[in-house]
Amino acid sequence: MSSETPEATTVRMAIPTVPPAGAPRGVAILGTGSCVPSRMVTNKDLESVMDTSDEWIVQRTGIRERHIHSEDRGENTTWLCTEAARKALADSGVSASEIDVIVAGTMTPDTPTPSVSSVTASRIGCGQIAAMDINAACSGFVYSLNVAHQLVRGGMYNTAIVIGGDTITRHVQFSTFGRATSVLFGDAAAAVVLRATPDTRLGLIAQAMHSDGHGAKHLYIPSRLSDFAEGDERDPRALNLVHMNGQHVFKFAVSTFPKLIAETLDKAGLNAEDVDHYICHQSNLRILAAARERFGLPESKLHVNIDRFGNTVGASVPLILDQQRKAGTVKPGQKVMFLAFGAGLTWASSLWQI
Repeated sequence: MSSETPEATTVRMAIPTVPPAGAPRGVAILGTGSCVPSRMVTNKDLESVMDTSDEWIVQRTGIRERHIHSEDRGENTTWLCTEAARKALADSGVSASEIDVIVAGTMTPDTPTPSVSSVTASRIGCGQIAAMDINAACSGFVYSLNVAHQLVRGGMYNTAIVIGGDTITRHVQFSTFGRATSVLFGDAAAAVVLRATPDTRLGLIAQAMHSDGHGAKHLYIPSRLSDFAEGDERDPRALNLVHMNGQHVFKFAVSTFPKLIAETLDKAGLNAEDVDHYICHQSNLRILAAARERFGLPESKLHVNIDRFGNTVGASVPLILDQQRKAGTVKPGQKVMFLAFGAGLTWASSLWQI
């Protein structure tokens, strides 16, 4: 089992004193942590089990390797989320007993109930706190971050953990039958610790959350034969596997991504160059490159790790945040925009002063 992220040059904030009841408050990001499964699968490995090639995968997605969970090693969604939360707590200097609420963005809970967040809260020693899961697919972490921010800024809670974690590879088949989707995904979890602060400059500047259920037919996981979208073959072998109209999803992402950035900047009254970092969901390297070119962003502002992890669904955005904080790239005093889009269809943004 692996945490992947090095403990390096994170610039940590001093733990703020929680403002008294009724006083104005901001929200600070105090710490981050991440966890990936121990097994790493390269494109070359996939060549041995399906009709594909390293060159084909890299050219179309930018992915070279990904991490795949092993149930035999106990690497399920809750385990990954728990380890990420523990690392985020250690990074923040906050104890588990100080956490008031956990919000987890996941579309792959280990069971319909209990929730990932509830079990995670118990395992890390938070006691009987509020805990909830949010399913917005690849947008799950950004949705959860926006919700948790408002719970803290509004005074309902003082300290929160927000997690994005998924084991999506249990819904793909590593064979030629499942080739269209299996090359895309990897498993991971990452978490952040939020804390109320008297510094009202810190926290959310602007956000957007959207969905379009009409487009759900283009990216879904059927549990029963009746769940198949109209026009899709009702093949029992394809139950519980990701179904994706790749061409439509690609067009949706390429067109939606720049609109989402523009909408968020407009709400904040900022220009693209005013934002220090764009922490984006990693679904396809070509989509990221198109957004960077559209706004004239340097590579140092729009970060990429899809080559090493693939599409990790809800973990995608916080995984990059954790890596960039540990590398000393993302640090206090900067403006950071978090962006994601996924099944549902969903898309969301969260622009922060950190």
